[in-house]
Amino acid sequence: MTMLKNYQAFNGRHYETGTIHNALDYLGVRAPHTNQPLSEALLLGVSGGIVFGYFTFEYKGYHPHVVLITRNTFDPTQTIFDRLALPRDVIQTTNAEKAEQNLIKVLESGHPALVWADAFSLPYNQLPFDARNWTTSPILVYGVQDDGVYIADRAQRPFRVTMDELTGARSRVKDDKFRIMVLDAPDFSRLPVAVNKGIWQCTSLYTEAPPKGKRDNFGFAAFQYWARMLTNTRNRHSWERFFPAGSKLFAALAGNVVQPGAFDWICTWGLGSGAERDVYADFLDEAAQILGKPGLTHIADQFRQSAAQWCELANAMLPDSVPLFAETRQLKLRKHDLFIQQGPDALDEIRQINSRLREIIASVEADFPLSDQSVIELRATLAEHVLKIHDLEYEAVMTLQGEMSV
Repeated sequence: MTMLKNYQAFNGRHYETGTIHNALDYLGVRAPHTNQPLSEALLLGVSGGIVFGYFTFEYKGYHPHVVLITRNTFDPTQTIFDRLALPRDVIQTTNAEKAEQNLIKVLESGHPALVWADAFSLPYNQLPFDARNWTTSPILVYGVQDDGVYIADRAQRPFRVTMDELTGARSRVKDDKFRIMVLDAPDFSRLPVAVNKGIWQCTSLYTEAPPKGKRDNFGFAAFQYWARMLTNTRNRHSWERFFPAGSKLFAALAGNVVQPGAFDWICTWGLGSGAERDVYADFLDEAAQILGKPGLTHIADQFRQSAAQWCELANAMLPDSVPLFAETRQLKLRKHDLFIQQGPDALDEIRQINSRLREIIASVEADFPLSDQSVIELRATLAEHVLKIHDLEYEAVMTLQGEMSV
């Protein structure tokens, strides 16, 4: 019915910052300090930047799992909108037919449409449907033609789904009310203040009590708590008891086709390959220009050192010394790269990778490839890496606070 003219905005990689990046890029919005599209690094920094959060969960019928948070999760999208004074129109309805009509009207106006959809219901994500699992996130729709809906969603190439598939994914959570959002150019006079607030929010998430949750779950306290849980043998939340040797430990390290493991949170869930620390370093380089604070570039280098240490931690989780672990690591990285680089053209190979990952999980459950002593040594090694990251980021954040106070 309608396709946006010359749509080529596929560089966004994260469902939040990447979707905003793609929408503004198509509209021709350019940052004043680079004359380039607003980078995801800049949007990440404005949203509150990086953080560290550590959680463990266990639900009936599933393996216990670990969640590592690498970026601010306290309303980051709304924070970007507010800090950059992004004009936006929101259209909602509880009627599916009306929702489809609204989508087409937005596209006919010449704007891409941010819509919120359940990832488990979109076939290109290759996630098995489970009535208990759902997660809604924004995607960018830029065309509807011959019952095909064209979507920009983290990959360098477009995805196509049917209108029925998209409507089903949008209706998974009734409270979303088939929401559509249309963006326009931000007020760049607000950019220095937005960057300043983003940096201070980042440092506070490291050093102060979080807006929600326990202090041990966020910031420097979370690094220390995680290290203790890796080496403690008595605490009921310790890895010795919560993730004992076998399938539960493997789930914590590598996850499965649906649930990320610790390796995924570090290497494939966000931007970059080092818990997004390298991306935050790019933001600080931009912030140095925007705020006229060249000292921020030195702090950017400190976060790049942290990113490298995060990568070492991730490799230690699935080491080459254990062939099945190494194969798992390689398959996960291959799957991630395929999705980004080839999009729909990679789905057959991604299905093959998912099948092999399931075989590895079954093999590990039947015969875990580490002795009890090797498991103890693995956890101790991971704790050492975690504390090294703590020390690197403590120095970087303290230096950042000092630079911003001048």
